Amino acid sequence: MNNLLAGLLPLLCFVGVGAIGLIAASVRIVQEYERGVIFRLGRVMGAKGPGLFFIIPIVDRMFKVDLRTVTLDVPAQEAITADNVTVKVNAVVYFRVINPVDAVIQIEDYRRATWQIAQTSLRNVIGQSSLDQLLQERETINETLQHIIDEATEPWGVKVSIVEIKDVELNSQMVRAMARQAEAERERRAKVIHAEGEFQASTQLAEAARVIATEPGAMTLRYLQTLVEIGVEQNTTTIFPVPVDLITGLLNKPEKSNE
Repeated sequence: MNNLLAGLLPLLCFVGVGAIGLIAASVRIVQEYERGVIFRLGRVMGAKGPGLFFIIPIVDRMFKVDLRTVTLDVPAQEAITADNVTVKVNAVVYFRVINPVDAVIQIEDYRRATWQIAQTSLRNVIGQSSLDQLLQERETINETLQHIIDEATEPWGVKVSIVEIKDVELNSQMVRAMARQAEAERERRAKVIHAEGEFQASTQLAEAARVIATEPGAMTLRYLQTLVEIGVEQNTTTIFPVPVDLITGLLNKPEKSNE
């Protein structure tokens, strides 16, 4: 009996170790932000998690998929705008997996695929936009990019939430040209404002002249006010304004003909 137990002891140890190894191989732990996509004999059985669960060793295979939002930097893309300006634009894309099964079976590498489609879409949108739109209507371009990329990645179970253009690089010649354009625009506005001021001043002067012309005593009061202003400054020379109309009347006075 003792000999029989001694012969079975190695076998029992082997079976015990095998059972422990089998249990360890069948245990899977998935974090809260992950899902485990299970394949059984090559067929997808669905996504499990989070928590602890068991699979059938050898028969089942599991792929973990991260459901957290991924920040994807799109490197600077050189493209030509609709108005034939060469620019370099980089962007950032925020996306996450909403369907783990599609992210595994519909695409080989959803991260790399999203990165590639983001670069291609960025160049296409730049080519359809002018430089002014790229600089002034960035929110509209961001929304267009987000819609295009999200539509392309939807079959992969990926949701693109935000696309932001970070920087627009121009060559030095274009920067100088834009500076000259801005300076010319400021000069144009200054001239327009000066012309508008001159027009308003001339309008007010014309109105004042009409008022003075209708009131004979207004000109005399204006003369006296001018004398008061000159006297305040304590000048040694006193200037008496002479009406231009008076001088003109004297010069244009008809001469008496000698009969």
